[in-house]
Amino acid sequence: MKLSLALSLLLPSLSAGFASLPHKKSHAFFPPLQMGIMDEVNSDSFDLLKPSDQDKSAAQAMDAVYEQFLAELVFSTNDPRVDIVNNMDRCADDEWLAWLDKKVEASRDPDERVAMRDLYEMIIDIKDKMELSKLQQEREERERMEAEAARLHDAENQSDQGRKMTNAEVLKKATAINTPTAGVSESEKKEKKSFYDQELTPEIRMSYEKMLKKVLPPFEQAGDSFASIVFKYYDQFDAQFVKVLNELSSNGNEDANKLLEALAVEQQKKIASATEVLKSVLALGDPMRMEGAIVKMAREGKIDEPFLLLVEANANQARSAGADGPAQLMDKLKKRAAEEKDKQMTSKEIRLLRQLLRSNDASEREKILEDAFTPRENLLVAGTAENAAKAADGEIPEQDEKPMPDVPPPDFINACKAVLLNFGNLGADDDDRGDLATRIKTLASEAEVVATRIFGKGMTLREQQDRAWKEETTSIFDLERMEIEAEQMGEVAPWANPDAGDEMMPGFDSNGKMKIGGS
Repeated sequence: MKLSLALSLLLPSLSAGFASLPHKKSHAFFPPLQMGIMDEVNSDSFDLLKPSDQDKSAAQAMDAVYEQFLAELVFSTNDPRVDIVNNMDRCADDEWLAWLDKKVEASRDPDERVAMRDLYEMIIDIKDKMELSKLQQEREERERMEAEAARLHDAENQSDQGRKMTNAEVLKKATAINTPTAGVSESEKKEKKSFYDQELTPEIRMSYEKMLKKVLPPFEQAGDSFASIVFKYYDQFDAQFVKVLNELSSNGNEDANKLLEALAVEQQKKIASATEVLKSVLALGDPMRMEGAIVKMAREGKIDEPFLLLVEANANQARSAGADGPAQLMDKLKKRAAEEKDKQMTSKEIRLLRQLLRSNDASEREKILEDAFTPRENLLVAGTAENAAKAADGEIPEQDEKPMPDVPPPDFINACKAVLLNFGNLGADDDDRGDLATRIKTLASEAEVVATRIFGKGMTLREQQDRAWKEETTSIFDLERMEIEAEQMGEVAPWANPDAGDEMMPGFDSNGKMKIGGS
């Protein structure tokens, strides 16, 4: 079909589809539509007794659009949080959220209802986080402007004082500038505050409001206690949330105090369990047998975060006491335990990301990325009857699948986005490594360099078409240009002739395949 004809057929259908949708305000799924005053007067939109046919058709059209968008989110192979962020304008639409909430309540399938409810809560959670991030950026920008204004004010005062100084005072001040501590501001002289000494911002408090409703009375389910709540949500008790609970407890909140006591008891249980596991590993004596025991325990699910923290604490204690040998052994055991724990994760992208975060050497990270991004041949052949027949005849079965990397670069970038979205606000006390967001962005930049070196630079649609033309294939842009030139000459391009019927172009058979030689 001619491209011009296709466009002429497509535009009216789009116009008709948009005309059937609500046009009283801008919509996240469609652009705002203009409507004349007489069109509004002649319509029955003012009829409050019953919905008009136009309103019914508009509602049906929106339901179809919402269903299609829901299918895109549900059946996507990406991390759902990444898809939500990439489509935030549509996901955050109030009408879409209201429609999804009603669909969840109307669903009769338990599994479907749980899945859609999880999706709905995930969208709300991401929407709240992005709003909090925006508030934090606005607050930081105000503080920066206030600090800059104060700095300029101090500079003006110093300038005024300098104009009033005598020559002797100028020489005295010039001598003081040569001292090693000159030019160092008071803020730079202050030691950096640790994570626990930093004050809680309003955005941090707001981000844990929903979590506080879950873990503080009144509980959602009857029979819950502080101990059962801590056991249920233990993985969500991060250091920032503990600071929030400590602040509430210091302000006289008895429920927060009881929750912290239950958390301390649960932590003691987990540390005691990790201690027993570490004792059983060290009792083996031989380092090789110790690593073998860690592999076995990781498969049994006994290697958790308390175990890793306990091994790290023992390594630091041995290093402080001057026992380098035991410290190195503990470091080796911790590295092996972390690697084995990562292997139990289903996501290869997150496994790769955790491995990169543990490495401080840029060259080592580059080797890890090259190994993950390099395409490899699949050693296993599909068990089809055709391959079995070829194997029986002594022939080599064909590989249908192309070589693929262990972790495709786009999947790794999506994993980085997901981690930034969930944990990007986490900081670090050390200046060398920086906060998590900075480290993730650094890893993404390094991954881009490695991926470009292996796969080449990414191309736009036009660049791909131009490359296809250079490789003796036809670009769709060139086909359109040839079609327009034929129309200007009073001719019709062969593929655009509506009266051609079943006639084939010269050099092609009835199946549309090119004939070569005498074939």
